[in-house]
Amino acid sequence: MKSWLLLSVAILTEVVATSALKASDGFTKIVPSVLVIVGYVLSFYFLSLALKGIPVGVAYATWAGLGIVLITLIAWVLYGQKLDLGALVGMGFILIGVVIMNLFSNVTPH
Repeated sequence: MKSWLLLSVAILTEVVATSALKASDGFTKIVPSVLVIVGYVLSFYFLSLALKGIPVGVAYATWAGLGIVLITLIAWVLYGQKLDLGALVGMGFILIGVVIMNLFSNVTPH
């Protein structure tokens, strides 16, 4: 369970870093730029800790998949990114894939 908590922290710090990347305006704004660097460092650190208890393929698929969905939702809310039916269906498939991999794969420690 500790590994999943660490993976959750890795996902959240990656989402903060990627959200700040847009706000950094090409690393021309200092506060968002620092958030990007610190966020990515923390994200990879916590991901590396999570890998002690979660297989790398499962951890990375979960990290990337949930990150994609969360970043897209944040871009919709903060930056006015439009989400059409294709985007919503695609995000749904990503979430379904993450759930299937975590619940039904034999490589995932249950």
